Amino acid sequence: MGFFSSIFRGRDAPTDRTSGSAYSFFMGGSTSGKRVNERTAMQMTAVYSCVRILSEAVAGLPLQFYRYTADGGKEKAVDHPLYFLLHDEPNPEMTSFVFRETLMTHLLLWGNAYSQIIRNARGEIIALYPLMPDRMTVNRDGDGQLYYEYYMNTEDAHTMKGTTVILQPHDVLHIPGLGFDGLVGYSPIAMAKNAIGMAIACEEYGAKFFANGAAPSGVLEHPGTIKDPSRVRESWQATFGGSANANKVAVLEEGMKYTPISISPNEAQFLETRKFQIDEIARIFRVPPHMVGDLEKSSFSNIEQQSLEFVKYTLDPWVARWEQAMVRALLTQEEKKTYFFKFNVDGLLRGDYQSRMNGYATARQNGWMSANDIRELENLDRIPAEAGGDLYLINGNMTKLEDAGIFATGASESTTEPEENQKSRGQPGRTRNKSKAEKVLEHLSAEGFGKDGS
Repeated sequence: MGFFSSIFRGRDAPTDRTSGSAYSFFMGGSTSGKRVNERTAMQMTAVYSCVRILSEAVAGLPLQFYRYTADGGKEKAVDHPLYFLLHDEPNPEMTSFVFRETLMTHLLLWGNAYSQIIRNARGEIIALYPLMPDRMTVNRDGDGQLYYEYYMNTEDAHTMKGTTVILQPHDVLHIPGLGFDGLVGYSPIAMAKNAIGMAIACEEYGAKFFANGAAPSGVLEHPGTIKDPSRVRESWQATFGGSANANKVAVLEEGMKYTPISISPNEAQFLETRKFQIDEIARIFRVPPHMVGDLEKSSFSNIEQQSLEFVKYTLDPWVARWEQAMVRALLTQEEKKTYFFKFNVDGLLRGDYQSRMNGYATARQNGWMSANDIRELENLDRIPAEAGGDLYLINGNMTKLEDAGIFATGASESTTEPEENQKSRGQPGRTRNKSKAEKVLEHLSAEGFGKDGS
């Protein structure tokens, strides 16, 4: 009985192993009567669109591998093997974009993303291969230690023998989604299967509605007795059924009358229901409606703000999951003190050309960006250092608040030149104005600057 109970357990009723793992979607029924699982859900345009938007966004972000420098800064660790694996080619069969897109799709549909870590004899990571989440379970051994159990099938490589493979935690890059135990995530599709099932039912109803001629079903009434009702029904269906026969004029004989018995889609608010379900699915994945084609509440004034909120409230949490999971699984305890991963989302937060130039001008004039810093962000070639490309400049008109009075009084104050100086030049006594530079030097001397060689 235990075997059959495990087979017929719902996708959203997981086995209590790690309080959230080893669940199956054999029976993916919903209250709408439609079977919902990860693959049927992807046949919904709204689900497919949300998954594609998020997976391509994460895959398209520049993924950099940095090390901390002695002066507190950072630099790209291009000499580390992980830089090439994650930035360019995780394994000989995939690019970095395809690898991340695949794992992000798994994460959005199943709530977990798994990748097998391949190491050489020295313990160095040389490849990363995605694993299907629906064939992975997370268990604990007798000592309470986690281990991963991956079920094989005929689709896998012939070189991998056996029905299951046991993997240790250091052999798996596991990125969990939202879950109940912090170890294994739950599938958004499973959690929202009723909403997605209703969307599937609405889409199927609309398809059948147009297949039946875009007219409500009804009853053919005849005042007498019909010897062969099936022949009359089939004749009516052949003549007026199907979308190709829509809007044909029906000619009824012998007092026959057609009476519709179904409510119209307009009365049933069919289109409104379908539109609401699209918004519902976008809400599940936290994707702005305008990104899945719903522009009803979008305008030129707010669509840019919605896009920025998409980066801040939707992408950032996923990116944080990726970065921390990679640090935990791919770096040694010693490397964690020096190295870190970083997705660069700055490109998605860039404004229009004029806004960027105004921001660069402020940063340049206030001394916290150089010309080369700006050119690097704009994907331009660097200016040689000898030409001033790395200089940090500040506005010369700015000074400390306590020094502001020096310049205000410098022009009006005057002093009489010492008499002995005048006599040495054979000139009568006269007065002259001190320059601003002299006033500043006197003030700095009074404050103690310049004493003892300082």
